[in-house]
Amino acid sequence: MIEQFTDALLLFFSVDNLLALLAGVMIGTITGAIPGMTTPMGVALVLPFTFSMHPVTGILMLLGVYKGGLYGGSITAILLKTPGTPAASCTVLDGFPMAQKGQARRALDMALYASCFADFVSNLSLILLAGFLANFALQFGPPEFFTLIVFALTIIAGVSGDRLALGVTSACLGLLLATVGLDGIYGTDRFIFGEYELMSGLNFIPVLIGLFALPEIINFYSQPLGNSVVSSALQGASATFAEFRRCFKSILRGSLIGVVLGAIPGIGGAPAAFLSYSEAKRNAKNPDAFGKGEIEGVAAAEAGNNGVAGATMIPLLALGVPGDVITAVILGAFMIHGLKPGPIMFQQNIDIIYALFIGIMLSSVYLFLIGKLSIRYLSRISDIPNRILYPSVLVLCTFGAYAVNSSLFDVLVMLLLGLLGFAMLRLNVPTAPFLIAFVLGPLLEDNFRQSLLLSHGSLGIFWTSPICLFFWGLTLLTLGFSLRNHLRRRPAAPSA
Repeated sequence: MIEQFTDALLLFFSVDNLLALLAGVMIGTITGAIPGMTTPMGVALVLPFTFSMHPVTGILMLLGVYKGGLYGGSITAILLKTPGTPAASCTVLDGFPMAQKGQARRALDMALYASCFADFVSNLSLILLAGFLANFALQFGPPEFFTLIVFALTIIAGVSGDRLALGVTSACLGLLLATVGLDGIYGTDRFIFGEYELMSGLNFIPVLIGLFALPEIINFYSQPLGNSVVSSALQGASATFAEFRRCFKSILRGSLIGVVLGAIPGIGGAPAAFLSYSEAKRNAKNPDAFGKGEIEGVAAAEAGNNGVAGATMIPLLALGVPGDVITAVILGAFMIHGLKPGPIMFQQNIDIIYALFIGIMLSSVYLFLIGKLSIRYLSRISDIPNRILYPSVLVLCTFGAYAVNSSLFDVLVMLLLGLLGFAMLRLNVPTAPFLIAFVLGPLLEDNFRQSLLLSHGSLGIFWTSPICLFFWGLTLLTLGFSLRNHLRRRPAAPSA
């Protein structure tokens, strides 16, 4: 054991590895901060440059891009209400209202602190609990996935605030649009109206950009006299240690939620962020402050988002099964270098595994240092006058929507969803339930139908597993608490 760890230290500590990891985190942070440039896209673009590198060097660079991208998405989410990554869409809920109040520096600081802590917890979980969590993830079949997603959908009640009916309506609209395209079970088309571009469904990136970024731009130009300059992101006080300590329970809870959901293949960072946010709001002393600029909401969202980073590597390294799209690209990097993740790799290439573990822990330090620099320099975009900033953001949004599939149809989808988002903004309809339902809808439907195929149409399959019963219990408890809080917030009837 000691000899193997010594070999790993000698394998890791080289100038190439240290610089590659640093460059990866830097590239990922910048990529994540650009609207439309997703983290999977950044990892895929860097992949060809790693072919000639040593396997440890190349994989560490890709992991750095992954971790930097998860944090970088929060920068534009807070400053411009334009999430750089899908998982950062939850950070918008409280981050952007804080920026409007002139507290962007506090929001950016807390996002960084929560991201780094959650990343560290996730890395530690990968090193210590890889075998246990991989076995736990193997127990999830379609029924378990379905009940997990049903529980996750209870987040809608939490993010709707006082507008529960409008939140449910928004979620139903998101579920409806999630059904557009080919049926995943039988391959029949739904709601495509003869347009072959719709056969693959609505791409998430144009929907995300259209729903969050474009309404703000349209709203700015619809005002007769808009402010030409927004408050500087570096104005105001930084987040204090007392605020971090106040948010610590939510950060730790969100980190653990991210670890558990990240270890389950196919879930991803967005559901983890929203679930962490919902739990933080449910346990908060003042839940009504969430959605209006509550720093604990930013902390919870970023903790859940970054908590998946190391955990998605658990099924990859332990079982050879990628946990999400990004780890699927990293799996390709392993195979290109002649490595096959799984139990055999722990026997034949344990020194490489330990070297990657060392680099993963160091990436949390790099993320903190580069995050501090990014707050100082990348946040200067908020000092640009809106008459210059918003056209530039529109260009980036258009490029991001087009770059996903090199399709003008995606740009059209972005514009139409932008008009829908603007209408929802004017009618005071919450957009978060729409996004949650749009993300989780396909997973909900596919696992429900696969479960019925396995049980030959019997609904009893959803009640036979202890994991299913556990999530049903959590769902009922969450709905009960949400309904009680909603009734408490209703104004009392006027006396006669």
